[in-house]
Amino acid sequence: MPLFDSHSHLDAPEFDADRAAVLERAVAVGVEEQLVPAVSFATWSSLRAVCALRPGLYAAYGLHPMYLSEHRPEHLDALPGWIDREKPAAVGEFGLDFFVDGLDAELQRLYFQRQLEIAKHFALPVVLHARRAVDDVILALRRIGGLRGVVHSWSGSEEQAKQLWDLGFCLGIGGPVTFERAQRLRRTVATMPREFLLLETDSPDQPDAARPGGRNEPAFLCTVLEEVARLRGESEAEVASVTTDNARRLFVSPPSAAAR
Repeated sequence: MPLFDSHSHLDAPEFDADRAAVLERAVAVGVEEQLVPAVSFATWSSLRAVCALRPGLYAAYGLHPMYLSEHRPEHLDALPGWIDREKPAAVGEFGLDFFVDGLDAELQRLYFQRQLEIAKHFALPVVLHARRAVDDVILALRRIGGLRGVVHSWSGSEEQAKQLWDLGFCLGIGGPVTFERAQRLRRTVATMPREFLLLETDSPDQPDAARPGGRNEPAFLCTVLEEVARLRGESEAEVASVTTDNARRLFVSPPSAAAR
């Protein structure tokens, strides 16, 4: 069952000591492809090197809202050149975070809007972070129009999810779905349209319920797969096939000119 981890920070320093082994463990259990999104300009070069380690690792370049203090206007200016030269699979990770104290909301919006515009210009999918900001993200997507992508680490309401599906956006489902207390998330996953479902780890963050507090890694995507299949009453093979196809369609197979 080939699997696609649609959100893995494989370039993170937590993997510096054993990145090759982490990759081997992932491939051994079927995680053959990963989307690796950046968080800041300073990480773009090292992320590029990590994605060159083996086929099936796809880079995305962006400026994450939680690293707002590191971002500079010239980083936004540099992003189109990186995209034009490196041909990444997506723009990201970027978005809005109104959960963390001290992050300037208006400055976040500036970086968010500009990256949406860049993604639209290059006809690339977006990898979005939306924490206590889903309504704002949906409004921005409606205003700009013509974008596709994923809101990763989904935690919104079922109504918000429906609004995103209407816009053609996928939801990234990871370790949080394995926790029994995540009842709203589980209801959404159980009944959501399969064409908008993606699996992710967000490794090294967001480990599943079996590994609370530990380092997450792409090989643990299998645990997410098991729980999603159980919730949906479908076989693991079926969920693996659908979610891998969804991720490949979004990140690997570019849309035709007529579809843009």
